[in-house]
Amino acid sequence: MKLDLIGKRALVTGSSAGLGEATAKLLAAEGAAVVVHGRDKRRTEDVAEAIRQAGGSATTVLGDLATDEGAAEVARAATVDGPIDILVNNAGFYRHVSWSDASPEEWNETYNVNVVSGVRMIKHLVPGMRERGWGRVITIGGGLALQPMNTHPQYNATLAARHNLAVSLARELRNTGVTSNVVSPGAILVEATKEFVTRIAPARGWGETWEEIQPNAVEELIPNDHGRFGKPDEIAAAVAYLCSNYAEYVSGATIRVDGGLIRSAF
Repeated sequence: MKLDLIGKRALVTGSSAGLGEATAKLLAAEGAAVVVHGRDKRRTEDVAEAIRQAGGSATTVLGDLATDEGAAEVARAATVDGPIDILVNNAGFYRHVSWSDASPEEWNETYNVNVVSGVRMIKHLVPGMRERGWGRVITIGGGLALQPMNTHPQYNATLAARHNLAVSLARELRNTGVTSNVVSPGAILVEATKEFVTRIAPARGWGETWEEIQPNAVEELIPNDHGRFGKPDEIAAAVAYLCSNYAEYVSGATIRVDGGLIRSAF
C-alpha cells in the first residue's frame, strides 16, 4: 500500500529515539518531509541524517515543549521551510514511582510534559491545517489509559488525558479536513524498556538472558496474544496509515497496537 505522503510535511515530537524515531523514518520513507524533534542535538541530527542517507527528506528542530516559549520556538523553527501538515504528538516521559513516592510536584511535571506540551503544539500548528483544509494530528497514547497499573499512577493518568483530548479535538475539527486520532501502543521494546526489564529480571526469577527473560516478563507484566513485546515499527505503521488519505474517514478513533494486551471488544 502506497500512502502517498509526498508533498506533506510532518513534525514528530520526541523523534530522536524510540517510537518517534521509527515513526519519523517511516513517514519519510512514504514521501513526507519530516521534521525530527528532540532535545539532544547529536541524537536528533543522527536520526535526520539516517533519513537523508535512505533517500528521504529531513530537517531538525531542538527545543523543550514543556514551556510556552520552548514550544513556540519549536513551532516557529519547524515551519521555516513550510507549514506542517502532520503533527505526531509523541514526546513524553515517566518515572517508575509508586503512589507513595509520586508527589504532587511529580504529578504536575508529568502532566505538563505529557499533556500540556501536546496542547501547545496543537494550538500552534492546527489552525494552519484548518485554513488549508487538510491535516492530521496523531496522539500517541497507551493501554494504561484504559487499564492502569498500581505503579507510576501519574503517568497512567496522563495517558488517559491524551486519549481524551484527542477525541475532543476530533469533535472540534469536524468538517475541516483535519483529523485527530490516537495510536495506543502496548509495551514496546525500545532500549529503555529492555534495560528496565533486564535490570529487574534477576530479582523476579525471570532468567539471565533475554531469551529467558522476555517470555517470563511478558507473562507477568503484559500478557498478550503474541507472547512478546511490540516493535517500534509496528507503532509507526499505524501512525503512517492515519496520516494518509486512506484514513480520511477515521475520526476520534484509537488504534490499539498491543498484541491483544487490552482485552476489550470495544
